[in-house]
Amino acid sequence: MTGYRNAKNVGHVMIGAGCLSQLGEVLAPRRSIGGPAVWFYDHFFKGRELPGQPAARPEDITVYVDTAAEPTTEGVDACAARVRGELDGRQPCAMLAFGGGSTMDTCKCVANLLANPGRAEDYQGWELVRNPAPYKIGCPTLSGTGAESSRTGVLCNEARNLKLGMNSDYSMFDQLVLDPELLETVPRDQYFFTGIDTYMHCFESLSGSYRNVVVDALAEKALELCREVFGQGDMMSPEHREKLMIASYLGGMAAGFVGVVHPLSAGLSMVLHLRHGFANVCALSVLEDIYPREHAEVMGMMKRQGVTLPGNLCGGCTGEQFEQMYMGSIVHDKPLTNALGPNFREILTPESVIARFRRI
Repeated sequence: MTGYRNAKNVGHVMIGAGCLSQLGEVLAPRRSIGGPAVWFYDHFFKGRELPGQPAARPEDITVYVDTAAEPTTEGVDACAARVRGELDGRQPCAMLAFGGGSTMDTCKCVANLLANPGRAEDYQGWELVRNPAPYKIGCPTLSGTGAESSRTGVLCNEARNLKLGMNSDYSMFDQLVLDPELLETVPRDQYFFTGIDTYMHCFESLSGSYRNVVVDALAEKALELCREVFGQGDMMSPEHREKLMIASYLGGMAAGFVGVVHPLSAGLSMVLHLRHGFANVCALSVLEDIYPREHAEVMGMMKRQGVTLPGNLCGGCTGEQFEQMYMGSIVHDKPLTNALGPNFREILTPESVIARFRRI
């Protein structure tokens, strides 16, 4: 073996305003093999209809994902048990996800558990999923995480104070439907904080030592699109919604190893239960010495788009909570090595990292 990675991408992608209306045609060949479809929705869509979405059949299974907090291993275990019980021995013809990163990652992880024994935490890590998951279709209604095109489903493991993904080719969607009209109803602040995650993925990838020319090319294009979306005019214009959706898709494929932002963000998410994109911006806000250009650029984008960070988020934290934030961050040795080298602990000492958290 050479050690070179054999990369996998999403099999099919449909892109364009209004393309959700063709989902029925995409789903039809899957219907012909039998078995119900399993529909995962962000709980926002309960009681709402998506324009152009095909109707579910009576035998189908519908799951509303509570996205008020990040998905957890326990939550995915419970969801998988429920879906498995409703399937009652049948195989799903397809599993579909409508939402942002939390909904898409929940769908991906539940699919893995339908095909593999054990619990979600058993598969947190690299290449631990052994059996192929059922066919999956991703329909993002929020852009930025890159969950639609990445090979991971990220989960919070509360018992282990660890935020980590099921990193596997089997976690990837088989089909994507990228319809930028679905972003129209996203609240402005959420649109920014989720969308800017693409920028974070890509600049951290380009700033690190674990790089290759394909990932660099994808990341550079995604960054270019992010700068157009957040740095020029209204980020939520129809043109910019489509550009952000493409940036997120490219950024998901480029999201290999990140840097310092994502580990600190993970520590914040584990202790304060902050949403991922928002936690990323909080982390970058205190990393101006490590990422001076990117810090200045994101703060400028926020000002241009009328988005602000609340202050004193960590003001009421105890010493124990700060310690948990540090431990939940420093455990991510691969991205930290990618960014700072093997001696990253000498730079990110407990005192220095906790001092950063105190400023958030």
